[in-house]
Order: sequence, then C-alpha cells, then structure tokens
Amino acid sequence: MRIAWNDEETREGFRFSSQEAASSFGDDRLLIEKFIDNPRHIEIQVLADKHGNALWLNERECSIQRRNQKVVEEAPSTFLDPETRRAMGEQAVALARAVQYSSAGTVEFLVDTQKNFYFLEMNTRLQVEHPITECITGLDLVQQMIRVAKGYALQHTQADIPINGWAIESRVYAEDPYKSFGLPSIGRLSQYQEPSNLTGVRVDSGIQEGSDISIYYDPMISKLVSYGSTRAEALERMEAALDCYVIRGVTHNIPLLREILVHPRFVSGDISTKFLPEVYPEGFKGHQLSDSEREELLATAASLFVATRLRSQRFLGNLRVSSAPQEQQKWELSVELEKGSHTVTVSRKGSTYTVQLDGKSVDVSSDWNLASAVLPVTVNGTQRTVQCLSRNAGGELNLQYLGTVYKVRVLSKLAASLSRHMPEKVPEDSSSILRSPMPGSVVAVSVKPGDTVAEGQEICVIEAMKMQNSMTAARAAKVKSVHCKPGETVGEGDLLVELE
Repeated sequence: MRIAWNDEETREGFRFSSQEAASSFGDDRLLIEKFIDNPRHIEIQVLADKHGNALWLNERECSIQRRNQKVVEEAPSTFLDPETRRAMGEQAVALARAVQYSSAGTVEFLVDTQKNFYFLEMNTRLQVEHPITECITGLDLVQQMIRVAKGYALQHTQADIPINGWAIESRVYAEDPYKSFGLPSIGRLSQYQEPSNLTGVRVDSGIQEGSDISIYYDPMISKLVSYGSTRAEALERMEAALDCYVIRGVTHNIPLLREILVHPRFVSGDISTKFLPEVYPEGFKGHQLSDSEREELLATAASLFVATRLRSQRFLGNLRVSSAPQEQQKWELSVELEKGSHTVTVSRKGSTYTVQLDGKSVDVSSDWNLASAVLPVTVNGTQRTVQCLSRNAGGELNLQYLGTVYKVRVLSKLAASLSRHMPEKVPEDSSSILRSPMPGSVVAVSVKPGDTVAEGQEICVIEAMKMQNSMTAARAAKVKSVHCKPGETVGEGDLLVELE
C-alpha cells in the first residue's frame, strides 16, 4: 500500500506495489482508492453463523502504524462515541449478512476527524489483534469460529456483548526501530523470556528460545497484550511488561513501542495514522533522557559496576583470597554516557549504593541478582526495571533503561586517565559506498560499473518480508563496482555498490 501525491510517485508506487503483490500473493493487480488525509484506522470485529445471525463485537483502534502496518492496537477506541460505534457496527453486520458470511471477520474503516467513516476492506479471517477484543468482551473468538464451522448457532445476542475494561496490544517485531521505524532484523533468539508472569498480561507467540528469525516470513516475535479496568491501568501494565521482556540475539522494536505508549499524544488519545512521522519527523532516536533520568542511569551503571566487581572477588560466598584485606567500601569511578564523562564516588551500605554525582546524592538499591536477565532497582525511591544486555572487561555496559539501550562506560579513576591515550576508530565514509540496511534478497540492480548516477537515483531494490525497498545514491558519482546481482541474498551491512 502506497500513497501517491504526484505523477512520479504514482508510477513508482505502481511498480513497487505490483511487484510486491506478485511476489507475496502471485497476483499483481492493484486497487486505486481515495486517500483520506489524517484519518484513524478503526475496525469492527464481527461474528456470524450459518443461520443468519450476526454480531458486532465492538471496535479496535489500529491507528499507530508504520508503512501502513499496525504496531499498537487498543480496544475500545478513545475516539468513538456510542452512536458512531453503533452505526459502524450495524453497517459491518449488514455487510457480513449481505455476503452470507459465517465465522469471525473484521470490517476495517478509515474515520476522519468529523467521525465520518469509510469502508476500507473486510478481512475474512482472524486478525492478529483479536486478543484485545477477547479481553473486553470475554468471548473466545477461536472457540466461536469452531462452533460456527460445525454448524451451531451463535450463543449470544447483540445485547450480551459488553465493553469491560481496556486492552492494548503491542506487536513485538524483530526490527530495527531506528531505521524507518522498523526495518527487519534476522538472527537466532539466544535468550528469550516472556513477561507472562505479570498481572493482566498475555503473550501470544509462535517462537521460543533458540528459534531463528529469517528473511522469508513476517518478523513478528509476539503479540504482547495488557488488560486493565481502565486505559491508564492497561498502559501501566504494558509499560511494565515491555521493561521485563527479555529478547536477545535479534534487534527488536521494544524501544519504539515503549516510547509510543508513554508519549503525551498517545496517552491523551490524540492519534492518527500519521502519528509516527508527526511525532518523530527526523526518525526515531530512542528515549531522550531528562536530567533526572540521566542521573538515575549513571548512578545505576556505577552501582552495577561495583556490584559486579564485588561478586568477582567472591567464591561460594567467601573471598577468593582468604588473606585479602577488608572488603572495599568506597570507589572513585568515571562514568561515560553519550560523549559526556562524569566523575562519581560510590559508597556501599548493605545492598544499597550511595552515588555522589555532579554534587548530588543518589541511592540505588536492589537484590543485585546479576545472573538474572531482568534487574529491578530502586533509585531514590523510584522503582525501575533495568536489563544489562552485555558488559566487558573494558567497563562497557549495554543497559536497557526505560525501553532504550544505552552504551555506558564505567572505569576506575586510573583506567579512565589511561584510556585518554587510546586512539579512536575513524568512522567509515558512507558517501562512497552503499550497504544493505537490512537482510533480504536483491530484486533488481539498476546500474553497472562505469555508469554515472545522480543523487537520489535508484541503484538497486532489496526485498525483505513482503516489502521492497529502493536503495539510492547518496551523491552524484560514477559507479566503481557492483557487488550484488538479482536473486542474491544479502545481510545487513553487506556491501552492494562502490562509487568513485
């Protein structure tokens, strides 16, 4: 699905959309539809049997999208009033009856700012987001589909269908959210732990630890659902679930999901299908730390560093060297974050570390179970959930904090003074080369060595997970060499073309 604003975009959109349709569905025919600017994407769940009975099971708000694919859904919608909900539901049921539909299905609409709604399509199947409808209605849609298929009449009438509470679904993808809000990532799940132990949280997945995410299928890892008596409670539970979700081995979109859920526009319900490009016009950059959050992160990193040091000195609860002097109680450290360096002093009292940082005192306490993938900490009385993705002997820590992974470097005072003499790695000049931004297969190569290309000119097309992406030249130049050909599989970062 593509939007065309002019003749050039129409030609390009037709080419890519027809190629994607032929590749994914074996049918390259296209529909041309009116584009509703700044709409909401709201769908009605229907359920019909073979005896002429049909129900609408309320709506789902699916407006948070990237590349016209849903990312976050909720039920009910913050936008609909009872009259609009009833009108949309009755039209959806009328459509199902008109085609003598039986089973569960979804009628999708676009709704403008005046609550005028326009039919988009009907999906004659179970939707990815069906769990949130189950949460607010209490109906098991899969069970209902099986009963209908067997020939039984529906057990409920329209008056029996409630809206109890609020449910939110986050689609957890193996994607890099820092690239076009989510380009596919592949790899093996080296560690995987779902937050299904939390109250009001449901996880529907088809993978497990050790599973491979490949380029041949949709990159969805799971459907993460939270349910509460109110929308605020459902949002709070989703936030906790995302913080406790452990995914290692592939890049995932949890940083983006968490930022969406806590954004003031989303919390207030002011959303549309343009939410992501409007909120992040320069692309998603991760969570932007406030001053207090930065202090929390620095203090947590320093405390984690000290806790790791102390653990390494012990074996079966005893000091490794019996004649060692009394255990150290105070440390002077250097903590580096985002090119800023901070000198901190850490002192310990039991399981609590007091960190003196930029003239302020921060208390960090935890059970310090460093073998756990999820580390609950209390920072100056505030509960946080931190994940340490990696740490090395050079003092580098990758910490997932507030959903975003931050690279923090913690060194002793002596090591920090010596590190200033280490040469820095010079970044690669990307203007003369084109690398694949994601794993996929090469559909077409539009240039050959010796060709002259203009800035923005298409060089090749990479297809991954049902989406074709045009790779273009960063500047006007002559093609030096081509390192790919149609039909080849490429990985993220693979060299495609060199320019002179």
